[in-house]
Amino acid sequence: MAKLDARRIAGFLADPGAARLVLVFGEDGGLVRERGDSLARAVAGDDPFRLVDVPREAAAKDATLLAAEAATPALTGGRRLVRVRDATDGLANAAKAVLAGAGPGIVLLEAGSLDGRKGLRAALEKAGPEAAVIACYAETGAALEASIVGVLKEYGVSAEPSAVAWMAQRLGEDRLLMRRECEKLALYVGAGGRATEEDALASLSEGSSLDLDAALSAASEGDAARADAALEAAFAEGAVSVAVIRGALRQVQRLEAAALLVARGASVRDAVEGLRPPVFFKARPAFERALRCWRPEALAAAGEMLLEAERRTKTTGMPDRAVARAAVMGLAREALRGRRS
Repeated sequence: MAKLDARRIAGFLADPGAARLVLVFGEDGGLVRERGDSLARAVAGDDPFRLVDVPREAAAKDATLLAAEAATPALTGGRRLVRVRDATDGLANAAKAVLAGAGPGIVLLEAGSLDGRKGLRAALEKAGPEAAVIACYAETGAALEASIVGVLKEYGVSAEPSAVAWMAQRLGEDRLLMRRECEKLALYVGAGGRATEEDALASLSEGSSLDLDAALSAASEGDAARADAALEAAFAEGAVSVAVIRGALRQVQRLEAAALLVARGASVRDAVEGLRPPVFFKARPAFERALRCWRPEALAAAGEMLLEAERRTKTTGMPDRAVARAAVMGLAREALRGRRS
């Protein structure tokens, strides 16, 4: 079994079959948690005697502990699920002991990003059919939009495609955040309702999300002072540096797509209206103003600059906020240069 293809994950979480050890890992902590919860419900239901949480430190200290827990019958019958959160490569030996042991239980390890070349992930991806590895990466594009539609359906509501597209641009960094915001929107429109762009804006656009939108809009128009003030407010509301840089990159990529249409002879208005997913209606005037500041080649260079900024947040040890702020200010300087040319 080992590493599961994305198309098999939902079915496996509903019925893990003969699997005895499952590793759920990835950069999207919310999705890791959600998939772990799904597996726990499928195996143990709501029976507290069939669900055991083991601290990571205890499992790492005694490599036989997880195997022993998995081999212990549940008091009420049925299969036990032994769960370890925040797993690390230090549990590789414990995982091997589980697979070498016996018993009806299933061990669930939840982890953040793991190196696929060594340690826990590498060991389990090469294991036999009793082990399963599920990767949880931040969803983007059509996959994220489909997830939003699915979560809204769980809450008994639907949304216009333009509203879903607008939400996807803001809720892609963490699955739990996306689910929480979808719940808010469902409560806002009411059971059986259909959310519009206005509903999504009223329900979701607040705090750091609204401030970040304002910062990136101002930066792409060349207004550094307004961008810096909005960015500071976004950080104060809890915005994450990597999300700031990725948001700026999405803005630049959208502008570049429109700028290429303009270069081929389209009007600014037609180029913006031709983008898919569509630009949120209240953001169109600012987006059109920004588009007039840029040429396609300058936007391509800005995109490379932002990719390098994201890399620096992960590899150089520089303060994340300083890197993100410098990237946004760099975007504003280039927009101002284009506006003056």
